[in-house]
Parts: sequence; structure tokens; C-alpha cells
Amino acid sequence: METTTDAPARRYLVRTFGCQMNEHDSERIAGLLEADGLVPATSEDDADVVVLNTCCIRENADNKLYGTLGHLKSRKDARPELQIVVGGCLAQKDRDGVRERAPYVDVVLGTHNVHRASELVARARAGGPITEILDAAVADDATMFPSALQGRRGHGHNAWVTIQVGCDNACAFCIVPAVRGPEASRPFEALVDEVRALAADGVSEITLLGQNVNSYGRDLTLAQRRAGAEVRVRPLFADLLRAAGAVDGIRRVRFTSPHPKDLRPETIAAMAEVPEVCNHLHLPLQSGSNRVLAAMHRGYTAERYLERLASARAAIADLAVTTDIIVGFPGETEADFTRTLEVAAEAGYDSAYTFVYSPRPGTEAAAMADQEVPPEVVAERFERLTVVVERSAVARHHARIGRVEEVTVEGPSRKDPSVLTGRTGQNKLLHFPAPAPLRVGTYATVRVTGAAAHHLRGDLVDVVGAARHRTRIPVAST
Repeated sequence: METTTDAPARRYLVRTFGCQMNEHDSERIAGLLEADGLVPATSEDDADVVVLNTCCIRENADNKLYGTLGHLKSRKDARPELQIVVGGCLAQKDRDGVRERAPYVDVVLGTHNVHRASELVARARAGGPITEILDAAVADDATMFPSALQGRRGHGHNAWVTIQVGCDNACAFCIVPAVRGPEASRPFEALVDEVRALAADGVSEITLLGQNVNSYGRDLTLAQRRAGAEVRVRPLFADLLRAAGAVDGIRRVRFTSPHPKDLRPETIAAMAEVPEVCNHLHLPLQSGSNRVLAAMHRGYTAERYLERLASARAAIADLAVTTDIIVGFPGETEADFTRTLEVAAEAGYDSAYTFVYSPRPGTEAAAMADQEVPPEVVAERFERLTVVVERSAVARHHARIGRVEEVTVEGPSRKDPSVLTGRTGQNKLLHFPAPAPLRVGTYATVRVTGAAAHHLRGDLVDVVGAARHRTRIPVAST
């Protein structure tokens, strides 16, 4: 039997493209690789395995992936033993097409078999390239949900908790249902147990993840009803917010992303009544035009959206609201876009993620090529929207000058290492100098002294809570 005791451990590097769900999947892939004996690499130069966890929401995601693969080809040519792995939504969509375009890729896996990442890497190393794409998630909790897998978190004080995978909506522009499958909720008690375990390991902040968190648990109660139980078919998200906030050691509960059509009064009430639930709501608008919203199949009107937003602001003290808006959806007229500007101004967002529409093969909107808005028109509209959004953001940020905010320390500022960066309950970045280093995960109060469109500035007032987490925490849930 060959002895490998003295052989150096193989090294891995995971690069993530896309949303928080992808970030969370990457943590699980890293955890699986480390459980198999690999250790983190510092760069591509010393990596034996490079994992690209991909996104396919926008068109430039394809360009990013295949551009990165082209860059890695020269490394693979120089070191044939280097393994290249492509996973995530783009792999789920392109399937065999990934290796057709980049035949030097060793492993291609999709969104439904994250749990097999380490096994596929080992098989490919022994027997050659593998493409494995499952058409649906397996029905086992430990493999369907990333949170149920062993993981490696980048920061020990906060953690993502996947409460739901897939999506039952049919937005015309979105590829997610095709690559993530239908909605499936993780059992309620399993989630609460995981939050308790995270808190016991020193985590003080969790983010509940799902494609449409508002509908979490509807499938669970429906299954109970079909099995003969006398239960009301309803979402359990508000109950989950309350249960997570009640876990000893958890100071902050965040979530992403909700759908406006499913924002229910009980969720608003839970946000208002549970102090641990952060006063930040990300509520994607996408368009202010009812005609465009109908073409997108969003399930609400601009008026209904504003009503629900007003209800949330009336109930939740000091609520910050952010959004997503798409510019240039096929058929968008100047009148449609003007309505978007009007709704954005009325909503008065704290910030907005604004996107230029890009067609995704496999979506309904991709078949609307004859209605595409000219690029120069889209670019001009995008600039006008940016002005409206940033005007609201600056006004809301300036209104916070003089206030004392509680922040979680996230580390030194990227631009000035002598300045620390903290994140408020409203999910705003607040930069402040500190007389001595503060550990990541420390809670502090900071008086706001200045504001810009995308951040606040301030002075340290006091340290109110020490970081409790270990430097690195492997996570395993059962």
C-alpha cells in the first residue's frame, strides 16, 4: 500500500460568481474539500484544484466564466495535474456545453449535486473528466440543502442558513426556476437546531437564504394537509423569524430575498416585534410600470407594491429599504420608464441594485428579441435612474448624521487600513477610526458624522459586545 504520510496536502481555491446562494454553496464545497484532506490555497499559482462556482442571471456571467477558463488553460497546460471544476447555475444550464467550449475542464457539476463535489474531484483525478448534472434535487435534507453539509465560513461571527431552494415563480426574465428547480423548504426544527448550533459556536448574526423566503414552509404545510393533518396551508417564514431571533446568542437576523407579492402582514409584524430581526428590507421592484410588471409576470402592480412598502414602514421602526430594478426590459417605452422613475422617487430607497436587461436563453423574455430596447436608449435611462436612486440614498444617509448606530465590525476599510468598517442593522457600511484594533465580529456604537451615497462615516463611541466566534469554525449539521 502506497504511503502518502509525507506528501504535502493538496490545495484548493474556490472562486464564486453571483448571489449569496452561490456564496453559501461555495462554503459547502470548501468544507467538503477540506474534509477530504485539502487545504486552502492562497492563489491560483499554488492551487491543485480550482473551483469556479457560477451564476447565469445576467449575460456577462457567461463571459466571466469562459474568460476565466481561458486564463486557466495556460496554467493547465503548464501543470496538467491541476484540476478545474465548474459548478453552479451556469453549469446546470450549459451542461455538456461547458466541456465542449473548454475540454480541459475536469469536473462539471450543477446546483443539485453540491454534496458530491469532493467525490467527483476524486473520481476525475483517478479516471478522467466527469460531467454530472442532476435534473432535480434529491429528497434528502443532508444533500438538498447546502446548510446541511459540512462547511468552511469566511467569517466566524456570521453565517448563512439556507431555508429553501428553488422557486415557484415564473418571472419572464429569470432563469432561476430552470437551474434551481421548484421550491422546497427545509424542515422548521432542523433550521432552528442549526441556528442553535451556530450560536453555540459563537455566531451572533445569521442570514436566512432562499429564492423567495416569504413563501418558506408553504410546501411543508401543504404536505401535512395532504397527509391528513388538520393544518392550514400557509408560509412559516414569520414563525421562523421569531424562532431564530429567540435563540440565545443570536443578536442579528437578516434574510434575502423576499418577493413583494408574498410580503404578508405576519412577516411585517415579526420584523417589528422581534428586536433581533434587522430593520432592513430588500424588496425588489424591477419596474414601476404596471404594463411591464404584467409582462414580467411579477404578480403585483406598482400601487400594490407601494401599499405594502408603506405598511412595512409604518410598522417597523427606522426601516431601511433596498431594491432591484431592471432597465430596458423588452418593450419598455419612455412612458414605462418614466413611471419607474416616479415609483423609485416615491419609494425613497436607501439604495438600489440597478441592472441593464440581458436576455437569458430559456426564459420567456429571451423570445422577445423583436421588442428589445436600443442599447443607447437603455444606457441613457440607466443614468437617469442612477440619479434618482442616489438622490434618495444621499438624503436618507445625511438624515442619519448625529445619530449613534450599533455596528458589527467587519474589518479594516479596503481603501484605508487605519479605518475600520462596520455594518449597521440597516445593512449600511459605516467607516470609523479606532484607537486600537477591534476583532471582526465585535459590536460597537458609532456616532455618524458624515454621509455619502453608499456609506456613512463616524467616530467610535463604545464597544458593546465582544466577538465570541473562533477564528475558523467547521460547521456540520445533522
